[in-house]
Amino acid sequence: MSDRTLWLQREPLVLASGSVTRRDMLAAIGIPVDVVKPGVDERAIEASLEEQDVSAKQVAKTLANAKARAVSVLYPARFVLAADQTLDCEGRRFHKPTDPAQAADQLMQLAGRSHWLHAAFALAHQGEVVAEGVGSSSLAMRAFDRGFVTRYLAVASPGVLASVGSYQIEGLGAHLFERIEGDHFTILGLPLLPVLAALRAQGCLAA
Repeated sequence: MSDRTLWLQREPLVLASGSVTRRDMLAAIGIPVDVVKPGVDERAIEASLEEQDVSAKQVAKTLANAKARAVSVLYPARFVLAADQTLDCEGRRFHKPTDPAQAADQLMQLAGRSHWLHAAFALAHQGEVVAEGVGSSSLAMRAFDRGFVTRYLAVASPGVLASVGSYQIEGLGAHLFERIEGDHFTILGLPLLPVLAALRAQGCLAA
C-alpha cells in the first residue's frame, strides 16, 4: 500500500448505499469506495418497526445494520459501510418524497417547526457488524408559504426528491432554515467522524 494514501486495505471500502452525497463525502477525504446498492426492503423493515413503536433513531440504526449485513455476506473479505437517515418532527417520521407534490406537502408540514435528523452507520466484515453508531442534529425551518415552496421546488427539483425531508442542506435547502444545531456531516447523511474512528479501530485507516 502506498504511503501516499491513508487507506490501508488492499481493496476499496464497499459503500452499501446509492447516495451520491455519501460517496462524494468519502472520496473527498481520500477513502476509495466501490458502491454496491443493498437489496434490502427498507419499507418492509420500517413498517415492522413502526408497529413496535420504535424510535426514529432506532429505525435508522436497524436499517443501517440490515444493509451492512446484506452486502457483507456478498463481500465477506471486504469492509462494508452502510448508513441510513431518518427525520422526526414532533413524533412523526418523514420519508423521501416520491414526487414534487409530496415534497411540497412535506415542506409545508415542516415550515416553522423544528425537527431531528438521525444518521446511523454500520461497518461490517465477514457478514457481521463490527462497529455502529448514530448522530443526531436539530434543525429549525423558517416559516414560509406555499408560494415560496412552489418556487423553491421549481429550482431545486429533482435533486431534493432524493433527500428525506425534501431538502439538501448543502445546496438550495439552506434557504429553508433559520437555525441548525449539530454535526454538519450527520445532516448530510453520515456521522463521518465516528465512521473514521471505527475504520481506524479496524485497521482500515492510518492512525
